[in-house]
Amino acid sequence: MRRTGETGPESDWWRGAVFYQVYVRSFADSDGDGVGDLEGIRARLGYLELLGVDALWLTPFFRSPMADHGYDVADPRDVDPLFGDLEAFDRLVADAHQHGIRVTVDLVPNHTSDQHRWFADALRGAPHGPERDRYVFRDGTGEAPPNNWVSVFGGPAWTRVPDGQWYLHLFDSTQPDLNWDNGEVREDLEHTLRFWLDRGVDGFRIDVAHGMAKPDGLPDMDPRAATAIGPSPYYDPRFDDDGVHDIHRMIRKVLDGYPNTMAVGEIWVTDNDRLARYLRPDELHLGFNFRLVLTGYDAAQVRTAIEEPLAAAAAAGAPPTWTLSNHDVWREVSRYGGGELGTRRARAMALVELALPGVVYVYNGEELGLPNVDLPDWALQDPRWRRSGGTDRGRDLCRVPLPWEGSDPPFGFSTAERTWLPMPAEWSALTVERQLEDADSTLSLYRQALELRKTHEAFAGEALEWYGAPEGCFAYRRKGGGLICALNTSEAAVPLPPGEVLLSSGPLEEGHLPPNTAAWLV
Repeated sequence: MRRTGETGPESDWWRGAVFYQVYVRSFADSDGDGVGDLEGIRARLGYLELLGVDALWLTPFFRSPMADHGYDVADPRDVDPLFGDLEAFDRLVADAHQHGIRVTVDLVPNHTSDQHRWFADALRGAPHGPERDRYVFRDGTGEAPPNNWVSVFGGPAWTRVPDGQWYLHLFDSTQPDLNWDNGEVREDLEHTLRFWLDRGVDGFRIDVAHGMAKPDGLPDMDPRAATAIGPSPYYDPRFDDDGVHDIHRMIRKVLDGYPNTMAVGEIWVTDNDRLARYLRPDELHLGFNFRLVLTGYDAAQVRTAIEEPLAAAAAAGAPPTWTLSNHDVWREVSRYGGGELGTRRARAMALVELALPGVVYVYNGEELGLPNVDLPDWALQDPRWRRSGGTDRGRDLCRVPLPWEGSDPPFGFSTAERTWLPMPAEWSALTVERQLEDADSTLSLYRQALELRKTHEAFAGEALEWYGAPEGCFAYRRKGGGLICALNTSEAAVPLPPGEVLLSSGPLEEGHLPPNTAAWLV
């Protein structure tokens, strides 16, 4: 139902919210096929309320051949039978709202599936005809593709069709890029936005929000840009073209007609000035900041990864948006060293992140301290594995289903003997059931932290001030509220800042903060 007349503080409900990313395939399976679904999520809403999150981000559940696990959308306005149907979606939204939890869904505007009816029409259509104009079809140069662009998933970004033309796919060949200079493409996205908004969704996460627009002439890229991580000096015309901002203004105009709704963009842009442009008042409400994901476990680097995005968000008048992981990157426990060391560091970084002003996104399983899973070759399904010729093991390692209860796989995730990705037996120590009973578990830490973040007056204020600290450490204070967060990434214990300890990621030592530990004080 369309919202009308809703104004006031609730209209900016997202500004300090904690979102929980549900990777739908891996959250909870209700029908015993080994794959998570919408009814599985609905059955676990009590857990999400207990955890203390404010909103959900659901990964794609639309009709899809699942070449990229739903990010290859064949019909953006229907539910794939693997996950349920529209009635199941409506029940989930209604029940989530009853639990006080908002619901946002993924939007995939950069590309479609090659099974989308438009692409079938394009393949039947003539070169340079109107059917092909919805996508990026080009003539090649002799036997060569139109330019040297490569796919994010490995290999060339162009595939040739039988009549000799080539189509662009920044990702898999089953995901042809749309042409955003085409009016039908814009009209169809507006139709999709209104379809889900009218069903009660509270907002969207926009996939590849920096990638839809393509530069005139499609100039060659610097090949080194394809392997650069973080800020890169290499020319990459595939992303962050200025034309993308017109698309976001169109999206914002639709959202402004539905009070209390929002959009957050997946923006892999590390230049602060470029990032701030996406957050202008007539564009996105929020923009994912991936600096903490791209930063190692080092206090000086983490401080920079906090200060610069804070400045970019402030320049745009938008709240900063923080995340430590998602379905595309290594889980923190493994990224920070694995085992007990990785767990201690991941717990410390959770407190650093949750003490920051702005918006936080938590990836499902992060609150359980789940690590990556070393999957056998036969289990790998990510297109990166196939397109890289087996040199890139892909993202399946961070997408294994969640362990809920019991002592053996599938740990209550499903009644099926086999789940879509195999679950390791050693996760028996990490189930929700077991961690709820342990006051020192990672789940208990998250629950306490989220409760304090939501209720304690010390979390007021949008700016930080930094204390002097020993090498390998930092401490910051929330201006306006007074919360102090201290982190020790060094190899020796250091004195705690003055104040009363509210929460720590691990045991403290007589007024000292041990290595690989963070603490909150007031």
